[in-house]
This record gives sequence, structure tokens and C-alpha cells, in this order.
Amino acid sequence: MLALAVALRSLGADARVCAPPDEEFVKLFAAAEVPLLPAFTSVREWVAEMLPKRATISLPKIAAQVMAAQYEAISAAATDCDMMVATGLFSSVAAARSVADKLGMRYVLAAYCPIFLPSLDRRPFEYRSHPHPSDVTDNRVLWNRDVEVMNELFGEGLNTLRASVGLPRVDDVRGHCYTDRPWLAADQVLAPWDSSAAMVDVVQTGAWILRDDRPLPFDLLAFLDAGAPPVYVGFGSLPAPKDFARMAIDVVRAQGRRVLVSRGWAELALVDDRDDCFIVGEVNQQALFPRLAAVVHHGGAGTTTTAARAGSPQVIVPQIVDQPYWASRVQALGIGAAHDGPTPTAESLSAALALALSSGTRARALSVAATIRNDGAMRAARLLLESA
Repeated sequence: MLALAVALRSLGADARVCAPPDEEFVKLFAAAEVPLLPAFTSVREWVAEMLPKRATISLPKIAAQVMAAQYEAISAAATDCDMMVATGLFSSVAAARSVADKLGMRYVLAAYCPIFLPSLDRRPFEYRSHPHPSDVTDNRVLWNRDVEVMNELFGEGLNTLRASVGLPRVDDVRGHCYTDRPWLAADQVLAPWDSSAAMVDVVQTGAWILRDDRPLPFDLLAFLDAGAPPVYVGFGSLPAPKDFARMAIDVVRAQGRRVLVSRGWAELALVDDRDDCFIVGEVNQQALFPRLAAVVHHGGAGTTTTAARAGSPQVIVPQIVDQPYWASRVQALGIGAAHDGPTPTAESLSAALALALSSGTRARALSVAATIRNDGAMRAARLLLESA
């Protein structure tokens, strides 16, 4: 979203972003000189609170709470704006759509992954509380059922919110929030969209990538220069499986490689003081990833795209939501390995890493890197302004 805002401002538009006020985001927005107006809470605190409860939490209840809180935050952020671009969790998207309706703003929904957009070539996202019927194989039937599922999960909360601010009821919450012409802010190579199978008119802009010019820290550069390219291990903003850092370090060392651990929000740590390991915090991945032997990560859209652009082989250990999709795409493209499930063993992680470190995977990753576009944010910005 920051990349889109930067592109819009370069074209003369006044762009601002409503996003979580975590320290990392505040610094990035300040450096880009783009206003960051706070969402209802820190995403780091929210993820830490919600993930441990995900097996027992009432999704309709928490969704209604998020919608109400996000409506207030987005309303404040959107004052005097003409256009709304929304993305993220469905609860936030629903709140944004309601703000746009209340203020009479043009509204665009952007998804970072195609699995949420109706298409006959794949099943809908499966909610834990509403598994797909085992006897239904027709994707059209499943997508039509998905309308009912999302109404059950999000309808009461959304319509309660809308009634409280004087907006009419909606009977199809997915269709209302996604619209009949959603955008797909993902790379065409990493996340291809088949328009012939589509059930909506999708506009694929390419991934929204913000150029990062931050230098790598001197101590990190010294580590990189001191030996062969290391294997990066990190889970970004997610918790990691128990004892994951220790297992991953042992696996990487067993294959004769050095290790670069990203502390991340999982607070991963080194297991000893040997000089073949190094740990980093927030860092410029665009500058770092081309210097790595492989990237072991959780499979977020941003990390996957950055590693693919860098030509760095990947091992994805998917945890939630869209991450299994990105893992499957990395494997299908031959640019890395998809771990089967969120909790690796030493044996399963070792097998995946061996595949990623093979010469064939490296060659394929470098080849695919040359095909990934970096102008998605500018393409989206021009589309927004041309249709304003």
C-alpha cells in the first residue's frame, strides 16, 4: 500500500494510508514521506493475541469487533478523500467499503493473492468452521456456496455496523466488498490469473513493490563477505513452530551451509556463538536476498515475491491463509520447495532445503527472476487516476 501511495504522489495525487501503527511501519512511511494514519491497533499485538486462539475463537464475533473498530479508524483517515483502495483481512475490507459508501467515495478492492477471487479453476478459501462438502466437486457450486458461508460469518457484524451509521443492508457481503471488478495486486508469473475461468472481471496490476534503498548494516555485510552465501531463515510477522530456529540451524549446518537468522516477530534466536551463524532484525530484503543461497520462510506474499525477484531459491513452510498457495506456486515454478504442512521435522526440512539448494533450482530461480515485473504499483496508480 505504501508503494501505491508513493506512485500516486509521484503522479501528483494526494495519497495517504490507514495502516497499523507498528514501529516498523511508522519508520517506513516516514522515510517515504507518506502520511500514515493509524488503524485500530498494532498488527503485531493483534496477531500475537489472535493466533493462539484461532482454533477456538468465534470468527463472526471477532470480525464484528474488527469491523466496528476499523470503521472508526478508516473514517478518520478518509476525511476529504475522493477514492478508497482497500485490502487486507475481510473485516477491514468490509469496514472500508462501508466508509466509502457513507462518504460517497469511489471504491476499489485489491487482493494480494488470487485464492480469494471467484474462479472456476480453484476452490474457494475454506474456513475452518465451514469445511467444503466432501461430495461436492463442482467449483461453481462451491463458489456459490461461499456467498452463503461469508454471509453467515460476516453478514450480521457488517449489517449491524451499517445500520448503526445509517447505511442500507447488504445481502451478499462478498459481492458487495469484492465488487464485480476487483484488482489483483500480484505478479502475473507468480500468481497467474486465468480470465477464461474467472467469475468476476479481475484487473491484474502486478505486485506493488516499493523500492528499498536502505543500506545493509556493516556487521551484516561483514558476515556475508566472510564466506559462502548463507541460508536465510525467518518467519516475518508470524510465530514460528516450536524450536524451529534450533532445528533449522542444525539442518542448514548439516548441509554445509552458513545460517542467517531473521529475528522477526517470532523472536527467533541463535543457539550458540559459532561464527557460521548471524542474526538480523528488520533489514532491506531487496538488497539481502540476492546474496543468499536460499530463503526459508513462511510464504507471505511479500517475502515470496522479493525472493523470486532476487533469484534466490526458496523453502516455504506455510502457516496460514494464502501461504499454502504461494508455496505451491514456488514449487510449480521450480524455484524452490513447498513444505507439506506448517510443522517441519528435521528430515522434512532437510529434504526441502536440499531441493532448493540444487543447481537446477538455482538456475530456474534466476531465470524466473528476470520475468517478474516491478512496475505494478505505478500501473495501479495510473489506472486509478485515469478512471477518476
